[in-house]
Amino acid sequence: MSIGNSPEDDRPSEDRTPPVDDARPSIGRVLQQARVDAGLTVDEVSQSTRVRIPIVHAIEQDDFSRCGGDVYARGHIRTLARAVGVDPEPLLAQYGAEHGGHVAPTPATPLFEAERIRSEPRRPNWTAAMVAAIVAVIAFVGYTVVNGGDDGGDSQQAAEGSTPATSKAPKPSPTTKKPVDPKPDPSDSAIAAAPADKVTVKISAADGRSWISAKDHNGRIMFDGLLEQGQSKTFQDSQKVDLVLGDAGAIQLFVNGKQIEDEFQPGQVERLTYTKGDPEQG
Repeated sequence: MSIGNSPEDDRPSEDRTPPVDDARPSIGRVLQQARVDAGLTVDEVSQSTRVRIPIVHAIEQDDFSRCGGDVYARGHIRTLARAVGVDPEPLLAQYGAEHGGHVAPTPATPLFEAERIRSEPRRPNWTAAMVAAIVAVIAFVGYTVVNGGDDGGDSQQAAEGSTPATSKAPKPSPTTKKPVDPKPDPSDSAIAAAPADKVTVKISAADGRSWISAKDHNGRIMFDGLLEQGQSKTFQDSQKVDLVLGDAGAIQLFVNGKQIEDEFQPGQVERLTYTKGDPEQG
């Protein structure tokens, strides 16, 4: 006969262990339901936690084999729980009860962070590359147009046809009397050598720089660019010359040896055509 102990004291100790609540939802179910209630997708949770999408799906299915170990699994559970607004401690306790109890107090944060920082590879941003290339091309073309007339002073005095041209005398200083009507120099070779069987057009940028374009009767471009102040260009064709003057007020025109007396305004754009029978505005 035992003394001091009742027969109930001899029962196995497991009878006194509180029964596990098998009715409680699984860890993955709790996390999935909390994510749905928070209005978040798996992609959004993955982006905010840096936990890869396949691992999020696996955990929500209570598959912790893809976590890479017990320490990683606990770290993922804690991070996902915080992201969807759930207290992670009950879930960690449930995980410990279902997977062999608590592990040794190993610092899990550094290992877990090493897994999280590996982001998915990004595809090249082709749109940004194309935009950068287009901007570079536009900048290059703009630079070429602006500086196209700076290469040369006297080197641009020769005509695109067969007749040479000489530069016009520089503008008089403020102390010099300005002539009433500027007349072409009779000794100007472009005027003196204007043949009767061709159309000869001379353009002088007397009062400022101007963008000009000249085409022959076949529509081929003879010149397209800036004419700096003091520079001249001469063009010849067997039938006609088509002109576009970006700032007609800065230009003096001589057609077949005669000056065009039209009063063009500063900044005015003019489109003109001249033939062998001119000077007459086209």
